[in-house]
Amino acid sequence: MPYFDSASSAPLHPVARQALVAALDEGWADPARLYREGRRARLLLDAAREAAAEVVGCRPDELVFTPSGTRAVHTGMAGTLAGRRRVGGHLVVSAVEHSSVLHAAQTHEAEGGSVTEVPVERTGAVAVDSFAAALRPDTALACLQSANHEVGTEQPVAGAAEVCRAAGVPLLVDAAQSLPWGPVPEGWSLLAASAHKWGGPAGVGLLAVRKGVRFAPQGAVDERESGRSAGFENIPAIVAAAASLRAVRAEAEEEGRRLRVLVDRIRRRVARLVPDVEVVGDAERRLPHLVTFSCLYVDGEVLLHELDRAGFSVSSGSSCTSSTLTPSHVLSAMGVLSEGNVRVSLPPGTTAADVNRFLDVLPAAVAGVRERLGVPSAGAADTVPVSDALVVDALGMRCPQPVIELAKTIGGVPVGGTVTVLSDDEVARLDIPAWCAMRGQEYLGESPAAGGVAYRVRRLV
Repeated sequence: MPYFDSASSAPLHPVARQALVAALDEGWADPARLYREGRRARLLLDAAREAAAEVVGCRPDELVFTPSGTRAVHTGMAGTLAGRRRVGGHLVVSAVEHSSVLHAAQTHEAEGGSVTEVPVERTGAVAVDSFAAALRPDTALACLQSANHEVGTEQPVAGAAEVCRAAGVPLLVDAAQSLPWGPVPEGWSLLAASAHKWGGPAGVGLLAVRKGVRFAPQGAVDERESGRSAGFENIPAIVAAAASLRAVRAEAEEEGRRLRVLVDRIRRRVARLVPDVEVVGDAERRLPHLVTFSCLYVDGEVLLHELDRAGFSVSSGSSCTSSTLTPSHVLSAMGVLSEGNVRVSLPPGTTAADVNRFLDVLPAAVAGVRERLGVPSAGAADTVPVSDALVVDALGMRCPQPVIELAKTIGGVPVGGTVTVLSDDEVARLDIPAWCAMRGQEYLGESPAAGGVAYRVRRLV
């Protein structure tokens, strides 16, 4: 059964498994102790740090291990913001950062700091000029992921690092998704990553802080990990993480080239095989193993269950797959369709046969979901207009039903007529404009309405 969600967590790499088992026998003692068991553990920890630092591109004494990638991000942000509090309390982040960055930004703001979110283009990338414009004299830290976790788009880290350097602002790069595939461009001040993203064991993150960055660790500290990550190190897991990082980077060029061909096949064929689909993210500047697309008139949760029954494990940014019923902040920031969203991230070793079978299964799965939701099979032109203006009451309906009701109704007005959709579903704010763009209709905007929001659409075709 193909597992296509390695962007969430990659399967344990064989090298990680071997290193973990070996280190369990040698790395159980306290590396701070001077007796031989402690010295052996210290040797393993030091060797893992040197191996990881070599891949990251930093000095071993600049890198510490943390209990997770999220903890690495939070530690790096909190320590830098505290260390540079005399400069100011302004933080810059992109609108599509991982939730770990955005949650830390919310905490900073709640504690009296200020945050600027830099918008992104439709591909999911920030413009360097926009990033530079967000920097201020009181900016203490800027954050930019190296590549997006939901759509795979690579960010202009080198350009952002250059403008940050010119402004005297440290740049924290969340490299969780890209580190297994290649080096992060030079110029960053802090870098965070997570082992389970590259096939290492869960529960190991890493944080690199360049010499010269003013850094004040927050919370309770001890003598471990340069005072930046308290608590007894999980040496077997750290050893496995470092060993697997070296292994995947050694394989990255060849495997990345092979997976890019398979992802290109998915990008091309999904658009041909599935009607009303939008493939999102940058087609060229992207991670080699990841592709995301959204299917109009589809409940994302139902589609994921259908694909799971067919043997494929995929992820989604659709609101209907989350308990909050709000769209992915990444898709929302990009301004693309969110309903029926599918993220495919291929782990190393994925075969062409696996991808071909997925492409065989997908069209029928999408068609089946649409049929159960009552999606109209005929176009708007097949319906006789009944009024110049109609109102659709979609209050209480959840994604993708408001858009389906709009599709059913648009034929009831002549070309030039309008349809107003009343909805209290947050996702409608994103998906109705996206539907208009996909179907060649004109989105006229929104206004408050009793119980929700009124979205107005003019029929053009």
